[in-house]
Amino acid sequence: MESIWLDPKPGIPTDPFEPGARFDTVVAGAGLTGLVTALLLSRAGQRVAVLESRFVGAGTSGNTTAKLSLLQGTTLQQIRKNSSAEVVRAYVEGNLEGQAWLRQYLAEHSVPHESRDAFTYAVEAKHRDTLEQEAAVSHGAGLEVRMIEGPETGLPFGVAAALTLAGQTQIDPIAVITALCADLRGRGARIFEDTRLKDSTNSAPLEIATSRGQLGADTLILATGTPVLDRGGYFAKLEPSRSYVAAYTGSPGASPFPQGMYLSIDFPSRSLRTASHDGREVLLVGGNGHPVGAGAPREAARDLDRWARGHFSLGERTHAWSAQDYRSVNSVPFVGTMPRSGGKIMVATGYNKWGMTNSVAAALRLSASILGGRMPWAEVLGHRVSGPKALAETGKFNAGVARDLLSGWAHALTESGKGKEERLEDPPTAETAPREKGDPPAPHRGSVVREGLHPVAVSTVEGRTCRVSAVCTHLGGILTWNDEEASWDCPLHGSRFTPTGFLIEGPATEDLKPAD
Repeated sequence: MESIWLDPKPGIPTDPFEPGARFDTVVAGAGLTGLVTALLLSRAGQRVAVLESRFVGAGTSGNTTAKLSLLQGTTLQQIRKNSSAEVVRAYVEGNLEGQAWLRQYLAEHSVPHESRDAFTYAVEAKHRDTLEQEAAVSHGAGLEVRMIEGPETGLPFGVAAALTLAGQTQIDPIAVITALCADLRGRGARIFEDTRLKDSTNSAPLEIATSRGQLGADTLILATGTPVLDRGGYFAKLEPSRSYVAAYTGSPGASPFPQGMYLSIDFPSRSLRTASHDGREVLLVGGNGHPVGAGAPREAARDLDRWARGHFSLGERTHAWSAQDYRSVNSVPFVGTMPRSGGKIMVATGYNKWGMTNSVAAALRLSASILGGRMPWAEVLGHRVSGPKALAETGKFNAGVARDLLSGWAHALTESGKGKEERLEDPPTAETAPREKGDPPAPHRGSVVREGLHPVAVSTVEGRTCRVSAVCTHLGGILTWNDEEASWDCPLHGSRFTPTGFLIEGPATEDLKPAD
């Protein structure tokens, strides 16, 4: 599952690791947040290093649908339910400033991008009230959104109503990241791939432990999707989810694809935009999100494909992939100093699937805080207080985490020798028929079994059977098998691992141990 933006994988030049090197600021995470923050600090004369646990663009920034839009589904009314109108206005101002900064950067560095109108639509008439509420909150925050009837969207299927906002932007995120990396290294910054942040002291100068050795810095910034250091307890305030995207060519003689950027508010949600690949226009269709470690990933991806082919005249499916996002309990990103870090560790997380504008807004806030700048909208967001609804949402989420923890262990400790494989959607074949006790899982399947008192994750992928600990290295959750992406996912806080136990993403910092 490779995103269209990573085909082919970009050959972005990076730097050899420098054990013991010291920097003004070390940034963990080479996505849009981390790279823009590093660039802003480098422009101010700081010596900066960026760490990436895998390769540049491997995370959410390289797997996004890349809509640089201020029309964000029902985000603004969700914020208003939890916070004041002042907070909504500050959120919009920050996103506007982030959008403007990135647009200017794209123009200055000749990075291709397209202007598009954005649409939030509802297929079912019962959701019209929700659109009207979003329009009202948007107008109060200064956004010139319009309520339109279904046919005005240009979509080839029935729509009850929609909101639209003109003049938004769609981008190729890897093209942006490539330009940022070249700019950074031209200013003397360092980018270290295959370097995982593992720990840090709290007092300056910081001693930062990585998978490849120690670094020193005055400030550490966590731009890793979800913070990989637990001092602020952010994992308990974020809901991780995965969603799916596929790219399609049009069938011969079919009508052109709609040229807007679309998001539905029906369930399950659908996201649409066009892109160019190998000289051909393709349609990107996204949606079917679900909490990490739950749901039926393969069926979610198949259902998305069925929906796309049922609503558009499509030819080849050229790419299919997924991405992980984190929703904060009050719908506003967490950006600022991490608690219990001596004021030297900073964090940005919880973009709720709107990372293109929020990433740059976060980078502007972080760099201003370090360099002594002042932005009124950032001060409002930094001093907001979570309301009763957000606190209740936090309690609900963590009750679910506790339930998943207990049920996962209860199931793992009752499975002996042969675990319960994921449900098969297709009739059994010689490869997918149920195995006898002790046999390895069928191809592309995984199960958790008990060996003594140890839950073991057993999977068979590409002819190889792997056996690793089934206990997440973050907080001890029992992993579940992701049958679409062949990964072990933690339902507690979203850490994910390959069949061999290598950490892919999430708040964990250690790989799974071999079962043997």
